[in-house]
Amino acid sequence: MPVSFFSAYSRTIAASAVIVLSIWVFYGGLSAAVYPGLLGFFEWSETTWFGVIGKTWGAAFAFIEAIHLIALAVLGGSIIASDGRVLGLVLTDVSARTVIDRTHTLFAWSLAVLLFTGVFMACGVATKIYYLQVFWFKMLALGAGMLFHYFIRKPLYQYDLSELNPVVVKMTAVSSLLVWFLVAAAGRWIGYSG
Repeated sequence: MPVSFFSAYSRTIAASAVIVLSIWVFYGGLSAAVYPGLLGFFEWSETTWFGVIGKTWGAAFAFIEAIHLIALAVLGGSIIASDGRVLGLVLTDVSARTVIDRTHTLFAWSLAVLLFTGVFMACGVATKIYYLQVFWFKMLALGAGMLFHYFIRKPLYQYDLSELNPVVVKMTAVSSLLVWFLVAAAGRWIGYSG
C-alpha cells in the first residue's frame, strides 16, 4: 500500500518537497551566505542594456510595467476562469475540458510575458530589490506557483474530471487560486516596499 501511494502521488510529493525546501532556505535554514553571493549578479544586471534603459528612461520602464500588469491580469483571468469553472462558479454552460484547455494557452503566454517583463523591470532596479525581503518572497511564491501549475494542477486536469475524486479536484482549484493570488499580492507589495 505505501508503495502505491508514493508512486501515485510522486509529482505532488516532489513539488511539495521543493516548496518546503524553498521555504526553509528562505527563512534562514541555510547560512546567510546564500544571498551575498548573488549581490554581484544583481549589480551586474543593472549594467545590462535592460538595466540602463530601465534606469534612464522612465517612460520605457512604465510601458514595460503596464505590459507586465496586463499579462498579470490575463494570467489571473485564465486561472479564475479555469478554476472557477472547475468549482462550478463561472462559465457553467461550457464544458470544463474546453475552458481548461483554452485558458491554459492564455496562461502559458501570459506567464512568458510576465517573466520577460519582470526580468526587464528587475534589471532597472536590481540593487534596490536585492535588499527587499518581499522580492525574495515573491520569487519563492512564483516558483511555487509554476511548480504547482505544471506538476500538480495540469497533470491532474488532464484526466476526465468526472472520474476523479471531487474533493481533490476542488481543493486543487482552490489551492491554485490561492497560490496565484499570493504571487500577485507579493508583487504588489514590492511596489509599496522601499
